[in-house]
Amino acid sequence: MRVLITGASGFAGRFLARECASAGDDVVGISRTGAIPDGCGQGLAVDLLDAASVSESVADSAPEVIYHLAALSSVGRSWEDPARTLSDNVAMAVNLLQAAREQAPAARVVWASSCEVYGPPQRLPLTEDHPLVPANPYAVSKTTGDLLAGVYVDAHRLDLIRARPFNHAGPGQRSIFILSSLARQAAEAIDEGVSQLTILTGNPDTRRDFTDVRDVVRAYRLLALHGESRPGIYNVGTGTSVSARDQVELLRELIAPVEVEHVVDPDRVRPHEVMDLYASHERLTEGTGWEPSIPLRQTMSDTIEWWRRETLKLASPA
Repeated sequence: MRVLITGASGFAGRFLARECASAGDDVVGISRTGAIPDGCGQGLAVDLLDAASVSESVADSAPEVIYHLAALSSVGRSWEDPARTLSDNVAMAVNLLQAAREQAPAARVVWASSCEVYGPPQRLPLTEDHPLVPANPYAVSKTTGDLLAGVYVDAHRLDLIRARPFNHAGPGQRSIFILSSLARQAAEAIDEGVSQLTILTGNPDTRRDFTDVRDVVRAYRLLALHGESRPGIYNVGTGTSVSARDQVELLRELIAPVEVEHVVDPDRVRPHEVMDLYASHERLTEGTGWEPSIPLRQTMSDTIEWWRRETLKLASPA
């Protein structure tokens, strides 16, 4: 199967490229840098804000499946620069949808939306028919793209599936995200041989549904293969939530005997915080057979080890 992945140099994009390549797919990955994991296919440097370049890339690739993962993805940074978050994410969405419509109308599109589109939950677990009430600039940008994708399904009959992933984490994630930030601090403490580590977080009681990125990309590929014949919407999540406090406690267990002091930093507490989010993945499981398989403990442990390897690389002479 010939597949095109936008955002192939990003966190989830790299894992998706590996997932597809290992299954025998012919992979083309596009991103601003053109990077793609070794042995996973062809990488193309494409500015996704340039509509003509996106259209040309889709035409040249002739994909059977398009995975749209590219986005500015940080909630925290979206508060710092809401204009860029909105303009870039919406522009990339429009450019990809137009290119798919004009250059690959028969391709299946797996659209990576976000759980952030739901906003404060009226009920839990969140199902796909929950109202969309975005509560931060990133969420507004993803909601706009999500709704626009639905318009293209209705107006142009695109074979497009909207995946709404909940928080995902794992080795290789930037440390602006909480689990990776904790793992990086733990890796540094282990390598420096310290006896005590102080962990700073925002609100310790906010709870999120964390799925290992390797499970997330497996869900994306299953949706490409087994999603319903008519386009639909699918949550991707474990169905349980953990708090920042829970993650710090898990970290404490994993790096013992290093002592961990947990301190709440008021500057890290976000405005308009949604206190709890977790998914119902019933529709995804019924449609594809997907179930989460990697526990949070393994995700955290693997991410700590990844950061330790990165530390060694930085310390090694060129």
